[in-house]
Amino acid sequence: MTAPIARIEPVVFTDHGVLRVDPYYWLRERENPEVLEYLKAENAYCDERLAGTLSLQKTLYGEITGRIQETDQSAPYAYGEYLYSTRLESGLDYPIHVRQLADGPEEVILDVNKFAEEHSYVEAAFQPSGIAPGQRLLAVPVDTTGRRIYTILLRDLDSGNYLEERIRGATSNLAWANDGRTLFYARRDPVTLREHQIYRHVLGADPAADELVYEEHDEAYTCWVFKTRSQGFLMIGSHQTVATEYRFLPADTPQGEFQLFLERQRNHEYHLDHAGSHFYVRTNLDAPDFRLARTSCEPSEPAQWEEVIPARPGVVLEQVELFDSFCAVLERAEARSSIRLLNHTNGSETGVTFDWPTYCLRLGDNFEFEASSLRYELSSPVEPLCVFDVDLLSGSSELRKRDPVPGGFESSNYRCERVWAPARDGTRIPVSLAYRPDLAAGGELPLKERPILVYGYGSYGISVEPVFEAARLSLLDRGFVHAIVHVRGGGELGRAWYEGAKLMTKKNTFNDFIDATDYLVAQGYASPERTSAMGRSAGGLLMGAVMNERPELFKAVVAGVPFVDVVTTMLDDRIPLTTGEYDEWGDPADRELFEYMLSYSPYDNVDPVAHPHVLVTTALHDSQVQYWEPAKWVARLRATSNGSGEILLRTDMKAGHGGASGRYKRYLDIALEYAFLVAHVYPPGGVV
Repeated sequence: MTAPIARIEPVVFTDHGVLRVDPYYWLRERENPEVLEYLKAENAYCDERLAGTLSLQKTLYGEITGRIQETDQSAPYAYGEYLYSTRLESGLDYPIHVRQLADGPEEVILDVNKFAEEHSYVEAAFQPSGIAPGQRLLAVPVDTTGRRIYTILLRDLDSGNYLEERIRGATSNLAWANDGRTLFYARRDPVTLREHQIYRHVLGADPAADELVYEEHDEAYTCWVFKTRSQGFLMIGSHQTVATEYRFLPADTPQGEFQLFLERQRNHEYHLDHAGSHFYVRTNLDAPDFRLARTSCEPSEPAQWEEVIPARPGVVLEQVELFDSFCAVLERAEARSSIRLLNHTNGSETGVTFDWPTYCLRLGDNFEFEASSLRYELSSPVEPLCVFDVDLLSGSSELRKRDPVPGGFESSNYRCERVWAPARDGTRIPVSLAYRPDLAAGGELPLKERPILVYGYGSYGISVEPVFEAARLSLLDRGFVHAIVHVRGGGELGRAWYEGAKLMTKKNTFNDFIDATDYLVAQGYASPERTSAMGRSAGGLLMGAVMNERPELFKAVVAGVPFVDVVTTMLDDRIPLTTGEYDEWGDPADRELFEYMLSYSPYDNVDPVAHPHVLVTTALHDSQVQYWEPAKWVARLRATSNGSGEILLRTDMKAGHGGASGRYKRYLDIALEYAFLVAHVYPPGGVV
């Protein structure tokens, strides 16, 4: 079977006097039957080219599912008078959410598998109507397309029936008022899918008549609604890349009007929360890596704020969670997280730290305001997720659950490391590594001859956490080294780390990834002949950029839902996310920013060179990176490549940005990606 050839129909653009020609612009015609047939032809070609790996895919899938506790239940957490948990059952794709009184039977409140009986894609969540006894309603937002447009269902837990009311065209973001009858929820702009409106629904009313209580008219902002853990206030937040703004309303008076707390100001990001008689403000005003202040529960100016936690050099105040007697602070320094517990009553402080080389630390399910302990989650590349409760008074942590890993897994068989790779400008780049040292010690596959998979992201100030993934063991057990390069553009080392690779410094993200990969090979962590790379979304942009810059560096690349057509997308304000991301990538109305984006946009810089083997994945209903970006990129790569590298496109015709919703389908997707990598970078004659 020959590779599909996309029809060439050039569209000419002239921006700032720069002539651009897009030969595959027509692929954006979502409803065009020719487009759908082309995507199906690409899928068929991908299947044909990977047919030789079917046995390996089956083996990998068996290994992955063999390491998953198919029937499992999460550690229960308290919310009001109930304990809630989530159960997975063997053979079922989706979770079953349950709750029970301390001395009562288990009650199924939401079985997502029921929706999956009628839909091939399902995302569903739930929100109880309140913590007070007698509040027996459940709001259930459900998405059956992957476009992140939800219908909110209302379930009466006494009868088990769903009410006739259906709130359509919403998001999954919602909050109940304290009366248990008034629901606030967000809607998206139907064209750009920007979350831009907050509505108020009263139980029993026609959803078509719901009241619009807030609309975000600035196209660079999105908005959302939530209720504070204290149950005291409903909040509406507005967010743009470099600014936020909050409005508040007492949760006991849901028919009131939201008040503005502090007017938005460019380069001022803050988060508002409530405890006792104060609003608490985590703010970056005069503190790039944030500090904590408090003020009275009314509109306020910064001059009125009282300092609670001052800014500290080199320490990022990532998250602050408030409780009646203490606050929990998640901090990050040198790309490592820790927790501080500050007691409001006696002023004491308890620290939670770890000496693992690299790990992921997160705050867990903490819904009770009057709590005496804090739940947190800890994992590493070689240690499964562990759920702990730390006691506020003693500071001791109690393990509540460690994710089981069937199949004879022993964490002591694996090693994780943190190394620092030098970038070309002298910056030290943190890299998280995982591998099996016993394979090298036994002489089976010396480290310097190993295949390596290098992963990266590097945008939006998002930190890539070195978490445990049971599926990844299939690579480590085959001798792979897995490396996460924490490139600039992420948040691992604070605001400066993010600012150091955005707008006119974005290329630092790509340079860091290349330089770190070169360093790992030079230090003997892997073979230069067996080096592969992976990234998703903005990480897919990273893949495209480094392929253009150094096409010989990687033997195989997996690019998931890649953002590769930067300039054309940023010029089209009808596309979701565009207007809200001018401060991330640049407003192309500015000639300097336009030319800089054009200089690295993967789709616009494909040269006639020998490209690596490339597997590109996308989804027809992706609401964040439209399917046509990767489809166009693959067409151009294939048309210009003068090497023998395999260039494949796989489109999920029923999913969105996050891929398949069912867990078993996701395992199949992982097995396919891993088989592609193994087939192209594994040592000849190696046992696969």
